[in-house]
Amino acid sequence: MRFHLSEEQISIQDAVRGTLADKWSMDHLHKFADSESDFDQPSWDALMALGLAAILSPDSGMGLLDAALVNEVAGEAAAAGPLIGQMIAVAAVSRSSNDAAKAHLDALVEGTDIATLALGDSVYVPCANAAQFFLTGTREGAVSLVEAGDGVTIEAVRSTDRSRPVSKVSFDGAKTHELFAAGDPTVAKLFDAALVLIAADALGGAQKCTDMSVEYAKEREQFGQPVGQFQALKHQLAQMALDVEPARAQLWYAAYAQDADLDDAPRAAAMAKAHLCDVYVRSSRAAVAAHGGIGYTWEFGLNYWFRRAAFDRAWLGSPSEHRARAADLAGWTAT
Repeated sequence: MRFHLSEEQISIQDAVRGTLADKWSMDHLHKFADSESDFDQPSWDALMALGLAAILSPDSGMGLLDAALVNEVAGEAAAAGPLIGQMIAVAAVSRSSNDAAKAHLDALVEGTDIATLALGDSVYVPCANAAQFFLTGTREGAVSLVEAGDGVTIEAVRSTDRSRPVSKVSFDGAKTHELFAAGDPTVAKLFDAALVLIAADALGGAQKCTDMSVEYAKEREQFGQPVGQFQALKHQLAQMALDVEPARAQLWYAAYAQDADLDDAPRAAAMAKAHLCDVYVRSSRAAVAAHGGIGYTWEFGLNYWFRRAAFDRAWLGSPSEHRARAADLAGWTAT
């Protein structure tokens, strides 16, 4: 395993970061959060123009680590859109032998058809109103691509995460393309890949909370000096950095383990999802405290990352669920 990024990987992150800086500023995020929409077309088109949806396709020459690096930047920006769902859907459809599903592959790669994750037992799905497809299934069952339209009911709910609003979605007689049957090893790999990408989003968000707090501590003055000069806040900011940076290595290993098909890849994915999402929650709470009163305001915007952390933590299972699964995979049993 290499413990540094290649020039190509750094360039990918820079391209995504630059695109989001242009198309997804804080002003854009405010306007989106105040709207009734669950999808932002301009920022989505800009990201899809970079070819991001195809990163996990077999012919891309890239892997889960590259996809994780992209989603880390998306997490930094609290980007809208079902980027994780699109990547996992392309990975699934491109590996499936279902010709009817593969007929939609080009549109999914280009991002003109949108897919979102409806995996697991949750009925709450991000960006559901914009989706043409839903990737459904459970770890123990089959994975399918479900077409939006007849048989799909979407009910609006008030979402905690205003950057990726969710809807309550149910399926009853919808047009369905089975991609992988129950017991196919690809099913578990798709679930684990999704866990790693959620962990990547969490890492980006935790880093953003830390960076915002450090910048604020440099600029905000009390008693004639920046508040960052006060020892208590110094310690708090240092703890945030110490929380985030080791988690980066954990994420990179989890993605690498999937790419290299290592035996402990499933356990690494579960541990990454559990730990990174906890780090994100802690970092967002610490960031609000570091900012004082302004950190609680809607206008300042820190609340978007605080709310996103809550959704990442719950999405596809809580940290306690994934820690229990990691323990089972390691052969640990309760006594």
